[in-house]
Amino acid sequence: MSKLPVVVPLSREDAERRAAQLRAVADPTRLRLLSLVLTHPAGEVSAGQLAADFDQSQTTISHHLRLLCEADLLTRERRQSFTYYRPTHHAVAQLATLLGVQVPGQDAGSAFDLSSTVVDRQLEHIAGQLATRFTGVFSPATVRRYVGESYDLLAARSRVRRFLPSLTASFAADRLTALARAEGKTRGRVSEVLFVCVRNAGRSQMAAGFLSQLAGDRVVVRSAGSLPVALVDANVVTAMDEVGVYLGGAYPKPLSDEIVRAADVVVTRGAATRARSIPASDTSTGRSRIPRAGRSRWCDASAMRSTSRSRILSASC
Repeated sequence: MSKLPVVVPLSREDAERRAAQLRAVADPTRLRLLSLVLTHPAGEVSAGQLAADFDQSQTTISHHLRLLCEADLLTRERRQSFTYYRPTHHAVAQLATLLGVQVPGQDAGSAFDLSSTVVDRQLEHIAGQLATRFTGVFSPATVRRYVGESYDLLAARSRVRRFLPSLTASFAADRLTALARAEGKTRGRVSEVLFVCVRNAGRSQMAAGFLSQLAGDRVVVRSAGSLPVALVDANVVTAMDEVGVYLGGAYPKPLSDEIVRAADVVVTRGAATRARSIPASDTSTGRSRIPRAGRSRWCDASAMRSTSRSRILSASC
């Protein structure tokens, strides 16, 4: 006999955060903006593309987008002269069904199960955009393969599959960027640090958040898990907010070979320390296996703890 899930009331901090998010989407313009970003086949949309769907000025749309980012519903990335917006993992997991549009040809009971044809079309769109971004670095076939593998890796653990392409675009881009550096096709100007734990839902996310805030643009910081779960722990997000570290765009990611190879330092915690002896990951099957270290320097984090003030990671290398 299966156990029923335990339902607990919201804590004060969770209630305040969710109330702020609900206030952000209570405006019709912001509600539609978030829906457009969530449902876009590329997984990301530029500010100019979004403004074209409204009669309001670019300045007004930018203001609404900023409020959605402050509410931890969107993240933004500046590339050349364009700003692109993606949904946060929280927006995908918690608000997807509220903001989605029913797929033509499906009844109400299956409105949130995308057919493989629709998913393939979305992934092709993502692959096309990334192939343009990585022109001269990787062939379109390589980009397409990484997009497909990234989707499969995330889908194996995702609770909301319909909007998974939004996260796939980000994950595939990160993997291709790491692969380019690992293979010497691009020269990184800064060092890269990878934090690894088992679930990638707490300790590694917190450590990465602290280092990102302290180092800024001087270090590229990533995190991953040997057996990642579906969501970052809500208590972790709340605790980090209390000390001024933003984890809005964070989501659990599987550990992959190119991410490890690109790192100058890999900091492990818990069972992830087995990484030195486990063979390369099998991305074709989506199994969680930890790749070899390659040229990376490996450190074992001897202590990780969350406090209301500052220190999280005490590492002995």
